[in-house]
Amino acid sequence: MKAPAALDRPPSAGPMNGAESLIRTLVGGGVDVCFANPGTSEMHFVAALDRVPAMHCILALFEGVCTGAADGYARMADRPAATLLHLGPGFANGMANLHNASKANTPLVNVVGDHATYHRAYDSPLTSDVEGIARPYSNWLRTSKSATDVSGDAATAIAAARRAPGHIATLILPANTAWSAAGDIAEVEPDERRAIVADAAVERAALLLRSGPAAIIVAGPALREGPLATAGRIATLTGAKIYAPYGMARAERGAGRVPFERVPFSLDGALAMFAQMRSIILVGATAPVAFFAYPGRPSVLTPDDCTVHVLSRPDEDGVAALEALAERLGARTSAPGFAPALAPASPQGPITLPGIAAVVAAAIPQHAIVVDESQTSGRAIMTTSIGSAPHDYICNTGGSIGYALPVAVGAAVACPDRPVLCLEADGSGMYTLQALWTIARENLNVTTVIMANRKYQVLIGESKNVGAGGVEALGPRALDMLEIGRPNLDWVALANGMGVPGERVTTLDAFAAALQRDLREPGPALIEVVV
Repeated sequence: MKAPAALDRPPSAGPMNGAESLIRTLVGGGVDVCFANPGTSEMHFVAALDRVPAMHCILALFEGVCTGAADGYARMADRPAATLLHLGPGFANGMANLHNASKANTPLVNVVGDHATYHRAYDSPLTSDVEGIARPYSNWLRTSKSATDVSGDAATAIAAARRAPGHIATLILPANTAWSAAGDIAEVEPDERRAIVADAAVERAALLLRSGPAAIIVAGPALREGPLATAGRIATLTGAKIYAPYGMARAERGAGRVPFERVPFSLDGALAMFAQMRSIILVGATAPVAFFAYPGRPSVLTPDDCTVHVLSRPDEDGVAALEALAERLGARTSAPGFAPALAPASPQGPITLPGIAAVVAAAIPQHAIVVDESQTSGRAIMTTSIGSAPHDYICNTGGSIGYALPVAVGAAVACPDRPVLCLEADGSGMYTLQALWTIARENLNVTTVIMANRKYQVLIGESKNVGAGGVEALGPRALDMLEIGRPNLDWVALANGMGVPGERVTTLDAFAAALQRDLREPGPALIEVVV
């Protein structure tokens, strides 16, 4: 991939340093958005931004916002964004959302500043083993040895990030490799095509689908509109059920698209879903397992006599595999079974969880991006919104909370012409509420709904599930660890303090009016729903 003409440097610009060669290589390789929280060791990267206006660099006030935003951007743009992080502690601050990105197979390039190579020996306060910290969440990892290596290392990092199914690449940039004179911009190797699934895997899947109750679990690119239609034709012909993992990275759904069920978080619900299945066909997905271990309960969600067959691995072409399977079964002319449009509804009265789901489902606008971390308060939204206007739905793939607000930032940057609806729980939102400041600063079209039940409700249920005693058995000291009141969080004040207009609602009709208005008007807004 050749660098675009916009990256040409006039001869009068003087020698290019390593930081500038890095940015120009990133932009030339299609990575032209960077979510940054820089420090001293990254100042030459910051200074070079004025010489490379093609790089859109966005400031975040916490590294976990940077990494989550890069995740959200890539999920919607289908190409990597970069992050700019400050030494080992900066990377560590971003690791929770890198965990989620890794489970989503998100392509992402981290640039992590470090001390100058000759300064490390002095063990100054911020000296750390950056590679050791970064390694668990880096599929590709390298420290540039000199300024002349930086552009080549960056090109290799981009290629590594884009390799199917999507990877996290981390390039560590010692300060002296950033400020020293560098060589030319490097070109990025073309992407490799996804591997084609073997005919035997298709034949085996067809045999299993004909032999009895079966489920198809689709993930990755197979959750887009076209592949889902293919899966729908297969399901119509064979009677198979279509499921998606609980932590799906991105799905295209709504009226006129093929519906699917999401594997439940609850162990009992998931076990019941698969209880009668004789075979499971995996398309870019992994075999379903319980979220946690529970005493005396199974970790594997499928029955012992159920055959789990991998039609396509995450790095293989699952879209082509579904098409080949439809051809093998003779399902190309079958009706896909599209979801009908949602019947209009106007819930009124006190806030209820079904009422919240109905309000959200009715309000989702055409081509919206829904980022969901509403936790227990929003579990009915997925089911209720099957027939909403066509939209994209993004979920937490790794279970590390505090992902939705940053991911909404990245999704809005990737798709500025589409409204973003961020469904967030109050406890989860407090992990990365700094994202609201970035939403306001960039004037992003993000409407955030905070479900404020003022407790870690999921843990109240989980305490019983793991045998630690339910809410009736827990004493006041234990319950203090599960409630986030005293004082209650004031999300309207928090939002206003970050520059996002906010309001609080206590009835369903007030919620519906506020949500419809905020989704209609561009720009940031926040609604606190008192549950």
